[in-house]
Amino acid sequence: MAQMTKKEVAAMITQADGGIPYLAGLDLCGLDLTGLDLRGANLTGTNLAGANLAGVNFSQNPQTEGAAILIRAKLAGANLAGAKLVGVNLAAADLTGTDLSGADLRNVNLACEGTENAKLAGAKLSDANLTGANLTGADLEGADFTGAQLEGTILYKANLTGVVGYCAEDPGART
Repeated sequence: MAQMTKKEVAAMITQADGGIPYLAGLDLCGLDLTGLDLRGANLTGTNLAGANLAGVNFSQNPQTEGAAILIRAKLAGANLAGAKLVGVNLAAADLTGTDLSGADLRNVNLACEGTENAKLAGAKLSDANLTGANLTGADLEGADFTGAQLEGTILYKANLTGVVGYCAEDPGART
């Protein structure tokens, strides 16, 4: 399938049957989708690698596990609060200042450096790969890190209040 344009994606969202955009399997690689409202969108198998999704709202996304491909996606400032992103590959994505509060990020690959000041309060990060993630200044209050890989993770000035599954003495993470 040929790559779509932002205008075509916006039209699909506007014309969505039942109000839920169906964008499964599309190639949206590298597109500038800044500010689109994708709440509840079905992104199963959608390739968003390198896409600029700053300010995009994915809240309450009913994706199936491992659905979207978000490798190198630009998500800076995006609203992903409450989104279900179980098993999604976010390797090398830019999540600077992204709101992932309460998001379900179990078994997700967050091995990326651009996660400064992200909002992850109450996020489920169990069994996630956070190897080398830079969570400087991130709000992690109440987040669940049970079983997460934290080797080389930077937690400098991060809010770790009420965090589950993380120990300050963990030899892998740096505070």
